Amino acid sequence: MELIFDMFSHTFIVRAVIVGLLVSLCAALLGVSLVLKRYSMIGTGLSHVGFAAMSIAGVVGISELTLALPVVVAAAFLLLRISESSKIKGDSAVALISTSSLSIGIIIVSLTTGLTLHTCNVMFGSIFAMTQATVQLSVALSIAVITLFVLFYKQLFAVTYDETFARATGTNIGVYKTLLALLTAVTVVLGMQMMGALLIASLTIFPALSAMRICKQFLSVVICAAIIGVVCFFVGMVLSFVFDMPPGASVVAVNLAVFSLLSIVAFFKQGGRA
Repeated sequence: MELIFDMFSHTFIVRAVIVGLLVSLCAALLGVSLVLKRYSMIGTGLSHVGFAAMSIAGVVGISELTLALPVVVAAAFLLLRISESSKIKGDSAVALISTSSLSIGIIIVSLTTGLTLHTCNVMFGSIFAMTQATVQLSVALSIAVITLFVLFYKQLFAVTYDETFARATGTNIGVYKTLLALLTAVTVVLGMQMMGALLIASLTIFPALSAMRICKQFLSVVICAAIIGVVCFFVGMVLSFVFDMPPGASVVAVNLAVFSLLSIVAFFKQGGRA
């Protein structure tokens, strides 16, 4: 307890934990649908777009969130449109936009400021970048993402499991796939500040995969993933503080450990057939 009190005596850590817990919750909720629809790498693709946008923002001298949010949202819509209306399939579309955006970001950095602390923070995350204004905006947007997910849970469930049946029941598939892309884009941008462009996708992938090892029904998987995502983030932050490790990498390491443990549990629970 003394360690926890010491940790939360630092304002920048309190800000990071508040935003991180909310973003982890958003990412875990959305991650279940993304994994089931085989869109799990969209987080990586959008984070690379965010890297390019934040690199431009750093050069121009404007707020990173101000530029990154609309750019990443536009990229999410573009990914959705490409994968649905062309011969380029979902994974190929993600790879196309991901590598293109990453290369653009690297070129911009190399031609302007070079590899600086700011660039490293964008790529690997930093808890020192959370200002009061950033925290307020992140909290508001995170709450909006969670609220929209809860309000449209049934529709997102239908779109995730069987688009044909959902369309037959009158559900507007396009609207809710667009909503999923929008919520994912916002979550990725918010999480990049701490997790970085290279690690943010782990928040959507690991909790969902871990929950699927022990739960079978969609609702139970969503709830379990949310719990795992939040707990893993908090434990990762504590370990980061105690052992002076990068917070993003610490959170991913905890998620990996939990996934490995639950995979072992599932293996023996199913008699060695997991």
